[in-house]
Amino acid sequence: MRHITWYVELTAIVLLVLGSRVAERCNAADGTMGPLVVCSANRRYFQNATTGDVVYLTGSHTWANLVDMGTTDPPPAFDFDGYLDWMAGFDHNFIRLWTWELVTWDTTANQQNKRHIVAPLPYARTGPGEALDGKPRFDLTKFDSEYFARLKSRVAAARKRGIYVSIMLFEGWGLQFASGAWEGHPFHPKNNINGIDGDANGDGKGVEVHTLGNEAVTAIQEAYVRKVIETVNGCDNVLYEISNENHPPSTAWQYHMIRFIKACEGRSASGGPMRHPVGMTFQYKGGRNETLFDSPADWVSTNPDGGYRDDPPVADGRKVVITDTDHLWGIGGNQGWVWKSFLRGHNPIFMDPYDGEVLGPGSDSRWDPIRRSMGHTRQFARRMDLARAAPVKDVASTGYCLADEGRTYLVFRPQGQGDSFTVRLPSGTYTCEWFDPGSGRQVAVETLQVRAGDREFRPAFAGDAVLLLTRTVSPEKESD
Repeated sequence: MRHITWYVELTAIVLLVLGSRVAERCNAADGTMGPLVVCSANRRYFQNATTGDVVYLTGSHTWANLVDMGTTDPPPAFDFDGYLDWMAGFDHNFIRLWTWELVTWDTTANQQNKRHIVAPLPYARTGPGEALDGKPRFDLTKFDSEYFARLKSRVAAARKRGIYVSIMLFEGWGLQFASGAWEGHPFHPKNNINGIDGDANGDGKGVEVHTLGNEAVTAIQEAYVRKVIETVNGCDNVLYEISNENHPPSTAWQYHMIRFIKACEGRSASGGPMRHPVGMTFQYKGGRNETLFDSPADWVSTNPDGGYRDDPPVADGRKVVITDTDHLWGIGGNQGWVWKSFLRGHNPIFMDPYDGEVLGPGSDSRWDPIRRSMGHTRQFARRMDLARAAPVKDVASTGYCLADEGRTYLVFRPQGQGDSFTVRLPSGTYTCEWFDPGSGRQVAVETLQVRAGDREFRPAFAGDAVLLLTRTVSPEKESD
């Protein structure tokens, strides 16, 4: 294996050097999207490193948005431009760009009855010889040019619509749970020409590829990660995610890959790589949220522990938290969850069945309240000073309030919580705006004189309710 490791390492170094010198930038000259860094004033959010603007992330993601998936061979081409137009209609600004490590996806474990063909994958299928699926074997030292050209073009296309993209580098759920997964993995010894066998214990599962137990495997993975960095480093709308729902024994490997990306982006020739946020997401099964918060990642996506489904905990700023229905329900959630997450300082996103081609029924409108609410929360986020805003549980009796205290208060009253609620306010003149998440309409606007203390509010409509209070005049200014 030593000659493979040496070749991969040499190739990767050449790619990184070339990338740092000549990588074509996919961002516009004005640099208005980033790159993102953790906000220094409020570590619950990212900020644009160029403009300093705080960025709240929210949006829908779906499985086939990078690699094509379908029951035919080849699989049908995914209409990425149509998908971006659809997202823009909901005012979304974030997607997870999904990868897949297997040549197929048997959806039996997803309560479906489909066997998807998946293409393209990162490694070139050169042969000689046939893999277990009857197609040429992979050469793990060579990359599939279509995969990386597609990666670059889709990141650039998303940027044109103001959408940030988290590039998923590895995928752990499929290898653990999809039927026939290991037989379809490039690191299966019968699927590559390089003598690589990632199944260290010989149990026919191969999940060891997502650990640090095989130096040759890790070297190939590092070369691939470098190739991704070289491909998209000039793009300012990029984030990275190490792996979707990998098993808990992958922790050391994921920590290593996080540090590896940061090191690769940190050492460059002059004018070289941008730095991009790196994320670690829920480990399945049995993963702990503390493993995520203890990681060197910039952002995390949690499991349901701690109330992230029904009563999300207040974000404390240890990490930017991107709450994802994928890790809380699979496909699930509701309108109220979006608002609760937002007002507790998180960045909510939705695992969207979209057209139903991969999983779920096609074009299912029952998820529209979630899709619309993510866009609505983003509209309110733009009206607040998120550098100063913090979730406060004791200011509104509903328990859901995002406040720049003394200036702006955004309150959510969940359906069924009572006809009225109170908000503790300082004295002053306030603009009071009511918003109905169910209809997506502003219902009323009025000006109020408020004396310090708990003020009662009663929405004039049923269901979920949102109240925005903006203090326009303080008593001190009135006396001036």
